[in-house]
Amino acid sequence: MTDRSTPTKFHALIPCAGTGSRAGTVQPKQYQTVAGQPMVMHTVQALAQVPQLASGWLVLSPDDGFVWPDAHWPERFVRVACGGASRAQSVFNGLQAMLAAGLSADDWVLVHDAARCLITPEAVTALIDACKGDPVGGLLALPLPDTLKEQRLDGGGARVQATVPREDKWLAQTPQMFRLGALHAALAQVAASGFEGITDESSAMERLGLAPRLVPGSAQNLKVTYPADFAFAEAVLKGRA
Repeated sequence: MTDRSTPTKFHALIPCAGTGSRAGTVQPKQYQTVAGQPMVMHTVQALAQVPQLASGWLVLSPDDGFVWPDAHWPERFVRVACGGASRAQSVFNGLQAMLAAGLSADDWVLVHDAARCLITPEAVTALIDACKGDPVGGLLALPLPDTLKEQRLDGGGARVQATVPREDKWLAQTPQMFRLGALHAALAQVAASGFEGITDESSAMERLGLAPRLVPGSAQNLKVTYPADFAFAEAVLKGRA
């Protein structure tokens, strides 16, 4: 039973076990140098500036060979080598490590992509303020700004099949914030299927019939995925310096 007399805490979880195959880089993209340091360090340092976060957990691949810099590493952030074959598996394993370490199932966990290095402390604080009283939790997201097309394929490639109404469409971002125990339970229900269909934490909660809150984010909070994204991230980070 959860002890409601204990103040609820907030924690960050950063899955950092991916290979980043679409980025076209030699090493995992989160370790690529951007604006003078590994991309993931920008992510860690931004989250470390959020005063509400009691701890941060980086979930690494068991065979992670990256040499982590000692300088500028936040004391309340830890690295655990329990990453899995998929992002969902890494998050699930990370949640299990947090619970095994004694964190309360009633605490909030904010799951954030390592490759979203342009996140700001202000955006994270806005998410916490919007969701800390919510019965489900929520996520940063961006209303879809562009016209959305559905494709059909022919011998020459892709053609427009239809235009999809965008009025109620949002682009999901991170962090995504849920109760630690509730998110762990939601992922446990789909673990046997290899987390099939789970593309983010919200989708796991949605499987339970829950409706996470959408909190407006920023277009700059993109997930660095393709080669051109690195130049954009570098320019933004240097502009903030």
